[in-house]
Amino acid sequence: MSRRELREQIFKLLFRVEFNEFEDMPEQEELFFEQEDAAQGEDADYISRKYNEICQKLTELDAMLNEKAKGWNTGRMSKVDLTILRLAVYEIKYDDSVPASVAINEAVELAKKFGQDASSGFVNGILAKFV
Repeated sequence: MSRRELREQIFKLLFRVEFNEFEDMPEQEELFFEQEDAAQGEDADYISRKYNEICQKLTELDAMLNEKAKGWNTGRMSKVDLTILRLAVYEIKYDDSVPASVAINEAVELAKKFGQDASSGFVNGILAKFV
């Protein structure tokens, strides 16, 4: 899988956090990888590792987002936008293998694909405050 495809899979798995209790997420992760089109082998390991690293920092990521998003807070954001922002902020702040410009560009592309019409601009605006 390409990095873009891997990031999209991480987004889809991370999105489940919004609809499930945190203690149910290991089961949700299992179900995710049982899907027909889910990644296998090294790709699955990468997705799982990055997803778990992000989940461990959700409180921190949300605090950073609440600080930077003037007039917004994570409770008001759409679930899609919030998930994309969490992934991108994690990459900007904690993943040295991803340049900030790439994290922002990929987040905007995810917002165009999965978000509403204004999502890409919203995501871009928030993430610009992190660099």
